[in-house]
Amino acid sequence: MERLAGRRVIVAGLFSAKVPDPEALLEVLSGQVRARSGTVVGQVLQRRGVSRSQRPGGVLLMDQPLSRKTLLGSGKVRELAALARSASADLLVFWNPLTPHQRASLEQLTGVDVRDAHSLGLGLGLG
Repeated sequence: MERLAGRRVIVAGLFSAKVPDPEALLEVLSGQVRARSGTVVGQVLQRRGVSRSQRPGGVLLMDQPLSRKTLLGSGKVRELAALARSASADLLVFWNPLTPHQRASLEQLTGVDVRDAHSLGLGLGLG
């Protein structure tokens, strides 16, 4: 189990519009980080809403990543990187499971260590 003591952490997550209160889920994750002596310095929430596309099947995509490379949209990744710099964060913890490729891409784009709640042993359900 990775130690979080002394780490400056941003919690983040991608949530479908079907999830009624994603802010509460990020707060649960923040509480778990604090319980392991990490300092939460920010939260970033990406919503995936109802598709406005004229093509059928948009609603079926609501639970899928916005980007296979980073999970989040490009604007949200830029926001996350700026927050990480301004808050002197050294760890990003995602609610969502991340692939090794997504972790590596996010680490490269934000300049900080990236983990997901599951890999840290934080017993959270998926949102």
